[in-house]
Amino acid sequence: MLAINNLVSNAIKFTKDDGIIDISIKEDHHTVLISVSDIGIGIPQEHHNSLFDKFTPAGRTGLHGEVSNGLGMSIIKTIIEWHHGQIWFKSEENVGTTFYISLPAPK
Repeated sequence: MLAINNLVSNAIKFTKDDGIIDISIKEDHHTVLISVSDIGIGIPQEHHNSLFDKFTPAGRTGLHGEVSNGLGMSIIKTIIEWHHGQIWFKSEENVGTTFYISLPAPK
């Protein structure tokens, strides 16, 4: 799924070369929960409420100079919603970030 690929790309972009990125998938009868976690630079608190907005000021340059256009997270959220899912995150600066995606389980 493109959304997960983008979340992993972001985790790589904001995690030091020797950092850890973890991807997990859990399924029950009703939902599939996917998480992408990193021990990267984290998202500053002032950007939490606007992270999924188009052209958000939360867009930052990656650790190796990768450019952001401020659309990536908005696109990810749109894709998740097209699949009747939800996305949210927990993040702390200089500690890391975990994104969670909840999708209806296949029938």
